[in-house]
Amino acid sequence: MPVPPKEEVVLNWFDELSNWGRWGDDDRLGTLNHLTPEKRVASSTLVKEGISVSCSWDIKTGQQPGATVESQRYMLSTGLGLDQEGRKGLFGAGRAGAAQEYIGMVFHGLDVTHLDSLAHLFWDGKMYNGVSSAMVSDRQGALHHDVLAVQDGVTTRGIFLDIPRLRGVDVLDADDHIFPEDLEAAEKAVGVTVEPGDVLLVRTGEGGARMVEKKAYNANKPRSGYQAACLPWLHERGVAMIGSDVAQDVTPSGYKTVSMPIHMVGIVAMGLWLIDNCQLEDLAATCERLGRWEFQFVLAPIRFQGVTGSPVNPLAIF
Repeated sequence: MPVPPKEEVVLNWFDELSNWGRWGDDDRLGTLNHLTPEKRVASSTLVKEGISVSCSWDIKTGQQPGATVESQRYMLSTGLGLDQEGRKGLFGAGRAGAAQEYIGMVFHGLDVTHLDSLAHLFWDGKMYNGVSSAMVSDRQGALHHDVLAVQDGVTTRGIFLDIPRLRGVDVLDADDHIFPEDLEAAEKAVGVTVEPGDVLLVRTGEGGARMVEKKAYNANKPRSGYQAACLPWLHERGVAMIGSDVAQDVTPSGYKTVSMPIHMVGIVAMGLWLIDNCQLEDLAATCERLGRWEFQFVLAPIRFQGVTGSPVNPLAIF
């Protein structure tokens, strides 16, 4: 296995891999600047079978593995009793009825498939592009770098790299980290190359374990993921966005100060957008069946002003 970089090297990457000012002082897109109109148009040529595959988990109420707070659903009106004469529903005692509910959740964490905006992480009191962390407040939320930066969605080429498939295992061991050499070996194995503007989805196999173990699954256990060494590789390749079936980072990272280097260096220094906790088992099966590891990728966040991310349902379209 390659040797992980020392923490002082990772700390230097806040400067060496920084995209601050690269696309202007008021840039809010970060690495999504690599995604050009031409790239969007080209992605449409990858749709051949007309198959769409979701890369998201269902959001369930009640305690779920890795949930910070239980997702909530409160029914405000239902269809109960409306088949009984004289019962009143939302529209009174007429023939029409309707259901409506309140929903609430904390999507950041290890449970919900979600997008991290560039307002999600701070380092030395700064967000991406040098914006003060004070621009995220308790009353107004994120006044800068909220998820509305991608309100028009993301459409581009998606690349899927299945590291357990490369290893010949179902799931990576917690100490079997993903290094740039693994990403390149996975590229070579399936004949694809990650290019500027691509969305890269990487599988560790933890999604399969989560399916098997269900509520007994421990999302807080040590697990594999992108090793910090991948950061220069992602920077060099010009990746627009990354996703994984874990929250990207190896856990524990092995670093005292930079406890989540993919998140911290990626979001704050590079302006890299992250999709945490994808469900990649269906995508893995589809790629294997079709013999295709590239596809059109589509994602759109909820347009919620001042929010530091969004639950999402990423789609791979073949």
